[in-house]
Amino acid sequence: MTVTILKPENAAQAADAVRWALSAGEPLEILGSGSRRGLGRPVQAGHALDLSGLSGVVAYEPEELVLTALAGTPMDVIRALLAERGQHLAFEPPEGGTLGGLVASGLAGPRRISAGSARDHTLGIAGVSGRAEAYKGGGKVVKNVTGYDVPKLMAGSFGTLTALTEITVKVLPAPEDSATLLLFGLDDAAAVAMLDRALRSPYEVSGAAHLPAGIAVRSGLSAVSGAGGAVTLVRLEGFGPSVAARVTMLREELRADAVLGRDESLAVWREVRDGEWLGAGTESHLWKLSVPPSAGPSTVEAIRRTLDVEVFYDWGGGLAWLAAPPDSGAAIRAALSAGGHATLVRAPEPVRAATDVFQPLPGPLMALSRRVKESFDPQGILNPGRMYAGL
Repeated sequence: MTVTILKPENAAQAADAVRWALSAGEPLEILGSGSRRGLGRPVQAGHALDLSGLSGVVAYEPEELVLTALAGTPMDVIRALLAERGQHLAFEPPEGGTLGGLVASGLAGPRRISAGSARDHTLGIAGVSGRAEAYKGGGKVVKNVTGYDVPKLMAGSFGTLTALTEITVKVLPAPEDSATLLLFGLDDAAAVAMLDRALRSPYEVSGAAHLPAGIAVRSGLSAVSGAGGAVTLVRLEGFGPSVAARVTMLREELRADAVLGRDESLAVWREVRDGEWLGAGTESHLWKLSVPPSAGPSTVEAIRRTLDVEVFYDWGGGLAWLAAPPDSGAAIRAALSAGGHATLVRAPEPVRAATDVFQPLPGPLMALSRRVKESFDPQGILNPGRMYAGL
């Protein structure tokens, strides 16, 4: 399909583009840099609204821990600006893309267990609804949330409700130091039990992951790849003396085998965040399973009874990254007997067009989603079908 690209230079032009699409009955695919285009179902639209021209930091108040930027601002620019002041986005988002794409896809990394998700750090938005109405929601402080929390609704909506033009996010001081305890040779169930113990401790754990042997050996860090088996990771962050003291106490409590210092700790958690160990260069499809942490190993074991899969765990066992053969969706979702949901995060476009990429919603939740969609985009102009067919 040949796609006509509309590239506004400001919010007013973005509103004009949506107004034209609405009057012409032409759906729009909402784009930033396009780096998240492979997430969700492919959008069938003859036109794309490219918001990468809406770029630049509008306001940055380091003392107030608040940053406002246009939605097309590259995340590399925002990261560099925050780093100059020793700050960061605490939910540890993946590299690349734009601020709008990050919020719209609702992504978060390993620190989600302690810092929350993109939704928890989105304070305010401006955008254009599918009614071609420019509007703002939220504010610049956490407490300025009344009634319908529009910013949090936009996080994870994948551009189906609003073409975001400006976003305000909460920023936090970046940790001064980081260290990671390594535990060697645990099976999945024992590792998740140990991670649960670490997370319940008073030592403020900010990362908890488990790499089975076949995954650990692919790490770029010799301390992990050379362990000769599975490696369980427990991260501690904060001021240097505090990290050192907590490492000493937790290492003794967990009987950890080794400790990574700051640079190696940062490197291994980038690997965990990006999940590039799984299925690269193969026909495998990549799934993300969100389950109760204690049910993670048993859910994966149920899947392994019928499928040959590779897996590693994050979020204390509550997130399982799974590389599985094509046409595995039904078997994967059938294994979610303890609750949770499965999301297909990497597969060819024809597969994503024919598959439930996101966990199918129960009837009442789907009805609610339709009502929300209709309130923001009654004609289905914005990213139609990106999350669910017909929505």
